[in-house]
Formats: sequence, C-alpha cells, structure tokens
Amino acid sequence: MKRHRARRLALQGLCCLDVQGAKAANLVDLFLEDSRESSETIAAARSLLARALAGQPDIDTILARHARHWDLPRLALVDRNILRLASCELQTGLTPLRIVISEALKLAHEFSTAESPRFINGVLDAVAREIAKGKKPPEPDP
Repeated sequence: MKRHRARRLALQGLCCLDVQGAKAANLVDLFLEDSRESSETIAAARSLLARALAGQPDIDTILARHARHWDLPRLALVDRNILRLASCELQTGLTPLRIVISEALKLAHEFSTAESPRFINGVLDAVAREIAKGKKPPEPDP
C-alpha cells in the first residue's frame, strides 16, 4: 500500500511539472512534504519522480513508438504521466512487470477516464516487450 501511495504522489508531481514546467519543482516538493504520508512513502515518491524525470526523454521516445496513432503531447495529461511513471519502473527492472502494470491500471482507474486502463495496458504491454528484448524496433513510417 505504501508503494501505491508513493506512485500516486509521484504521478501528481509529474502532472504538475508537465503543466507548469521545472519552475514548479519547489511546489512539488512542498506538496510531497504536506501530503501527510510517512517519510518512507515520501522518499519513495521522490525517488520515483526523480527517476521518471531523469529518464523522460528516453521514455517519451519509447512511448511515442508504442502509442500508435497518438502524438505524445496530445495524450491526456494523466495518461501520459501514468505511462511515463510505469515505463520508468519497467526500465529499472526493480519491480515485477505484473505489479508495474497493475499499479498503472489502478492509477488510471483512480485518476483518468473509463477508457484509459485499456489503452494504458496495451501501451505498457508493448513497452515491456521492447524492454525485455533489449532492442529498439524499427521506427514506424510517418
């Protein structure tokens, strides 16, 4: 449950930074501190958030390949950041695949639309397969 709460906080931080940019980093930090979560949960959220931000260019490249027929900036804000957070976790390999996808779907049910979990599941399945193969598939034709 603490890991889920950390993911929730990290997702909220990612969404804030996605909208307001890096200038909001201090606000995100204050939000985490004011969350009334345990220090362990806040530390886990900060770690997830930092890893997702550091890896965002590579993560966005992978997501763009697998979110077919969707430009990443046109995806719903929450969906885009759920995908970023989960893709980051998939890349690190520290959390089992099933747990990462299950947690992403929980976040989608909690924060997004009724259609989002199905879309997120499909994209993350493709991302996980690419990561498991350890190689990039050819770029799709425009």
